[in-house]
Amino acid sequence: MSEINPVEPPEAPAEAPVHSEQLLSEVAALPALPGVYRYFDADGTVLYVGKAKNLKKRVTTYFQRDHGGTRIGHMVSKIARMQTTVVRSEAEALLLENNLIKTLHPKYNILFRDDKSYPYLKITALPAFAAEPSAVTFPRVAYYRGAVEKKHRYFGPFPSAWAVKESIQLLQKVFRLRTCEDTVFNNRTRPCLLYQIKRCSGPCVNFVSPQDYAQDVLNAEKFLDGETQQVLKALEVRMMAHSDKLEFEQAAELRNQMSALSTVLHQQSVDNVSDKDVDILAVKVQGGRACVNLAMVRGGRHLGDRAYYPTHVEDAVFMSAVEVEGEDAAQGVEVQVLEAFIAQHYIDIPIPPALITSVPVGKSLLDALSSQSGTKVTAVHNPREQRRVWLEMAQKNAGLQLARLLAEEGSQQARTRALVDALDLAPDDLDTLRIECFDISHTAGEATQASCVVFQQHKMQNSEYRRYKIEGITPGDDYAAMRQVLTRRYSKFGVQAEPGAEPPAGRMPDLVLVDGGKGQVSMAKSVFEALGLDLGLIVGVEKGEGRKVGLEELVFADGRTKATLARDSAALMLVAQIRDEAHRFAITGMRAQRAKVRVGGSKLEDIAGIGPKKRASLLQRFGGIRGVAAAGVDDIAKVDGISRELAEEIYRALR
Repeated sequence: MSEINPVEPPEAPAEAPVHSEQLLSEVAALPALPGVYRYFDADGTVLYVGKAKNLKKRVTTYFQRDHGGTRIGHMVSKIARMQTTVVRSEAEALLLENNLIKTLHPKYNILFRDDKSYPYLKITALPAFAAEPSAVTFPRVAYYRGAVEKKHRYFGPFPSAWAVKESIQLLQKVFRLRTCEDTVFNNRTRPCLLYQIKRCSGPCVNFVSPQDYAQDVLNAEKFLDGETQQVLKALEVRMMAHSDKLEFEQAAELRNQMSALSTVLHQQSVDNVSDKDVDILAVKVQGGRACVNLAMVRGGRHLGDRAYYPTHVEDAVFMSAVEVEGEDAAQGVEVQVLEAFIAQHYIDIPIPPALITSVPVGKSLLDALSSQSGTKVTAVHNPREQRRVWLEMAQKNAGLQLARLLAEEGSQQARTRALVDALDLAPDDLDTLRIECFDISHTAGEATQASCVVFQQHKMQNSEYRRYKIEGITPGDDYAAMRQVLTRRYSKFGVQAEPGAEPPAGRMPDLVLVDGGKGQVSMAKSVFEALGLDLGLIVGVEKGEGRKVGLEELVFADGRTKATLARDSAALMLVAQIRDEAHRFAITGMRAQRAKVRVGGSKLEDIAGIGPKKRASLLQRFGGIRGVAAAGVDDIAKVDGISRELAEEIYRALR
């Protein structure tokens, strides 16, 4: 590839979509070769990333046509500079385009948000040789998420953690593989409950030989690979061999194993399915939003599905009107969305050899994916028999998920609009309305924490939540705590900021909610007066008569009369939603902090699998770390969220 990085041209006048001579000359000098182009505005923000068989022809189209006041025209008027990369083929251009889209997040491209990494089912490596039985001798089956290691076997990806855990339960029922941690395994002196309920063969106490266990591991791997008939035949051969030797107990065990496997196969409805690994993709577009529903089949078993919602759909559709020509002009929005998903989604994860799609996808995309994966990838959009059943299920789920999203968004937008009207706010754009809400939480003055939650774009912005550890105040003084958190949060926006300093990152919210009545509002008012900030931003949420939900009143810092909204008011519902989220966030932080400061809490922190929630539950149940240390495994396991395995680990760690 060769990179073309033109010199940045001077900014075009903001009032007219006239481009610099430098930019136009660069457009005229582009080669008639395949490649990728990027448009930037005067601030260096990426506007759009596109690919082309012929860079000169494609890019010239943007600057020679009159796009008027359309979205395209608005975008083109902002272009201040561009970058292009020449590649060897259209397939290379497609892959590079989507890598750049995922990296740069341009405003006018269809963009799918990076989700968490997919979970896998992991079977640890079987050693080539072991001097004596140990945890290493008997591979473990486990849920796994993260970077893979070549020495272990991984099956998936799975669409959800639930799908992995269900598969592990199947392996326990049929093949009785262990799931315990190596530390638990190495310290067992008697079989655990899983052995008693016939979900484990008891390798920790040598109730199964390494050879027989290794065979069970091999059969489990074949089952996950979809080779179920071979597994059944192998089990039958072993059963008959034991029967011929009059080893009827071993033969009965294998018979039960075959029966369990046959039951699983019947429940999963995979007896007549030829597909082992296939992804089913259905797309639905409505009301300016889109949903892609991805269902996964692995080893012949349908593992469930997951919905994805792209952004910038409307802008990207308008942009594509410039690019499509000839036969491509008939390309629908659903095809654009699905192709964008396929190109972006399979950049980072393995792609199965077969895709079943609700709309046809381009050959160039499949060629690019085949080239990247090293195996031929095919796509069918008009399937038959079992594939048709899978696709219809995915299409139905896509429609249901999109309808749910539109209903939720419509409801939230209505609430935002109602609040703006009720409080006479004047945001530049309803979508950008920003609300920050504060709450104070402690237990009799211990571990005081303040929380700040953020509402914007009609939803809670979890990534912008913040907790503040309150120190240097009289324990239990909520007013002093509120003064401290507001001062720390907004001092950078106040008149006390150093002259000549750079503008602070972010912006002041359009509304500041504090959980409390006159007292907290007065405290907030004094902070804002000292900082020279607008008092009209402060609103206190005061509990009404009897502290009943729905009877809250709004208290203003700028002298306006206290407001009481109707119980079924959409505005009050939004205020309550934000206030409750601030309270929840403060409570969880306070409990975690309290568990840390109590004597011995750090001992629990050092145990893998113990987070703030579980630590707080343990300390609360047993009255402190001494009580936890004195408790038995059975008592510890009764605490919510504590498994038997984890209880054993806690018991050993504290003794």
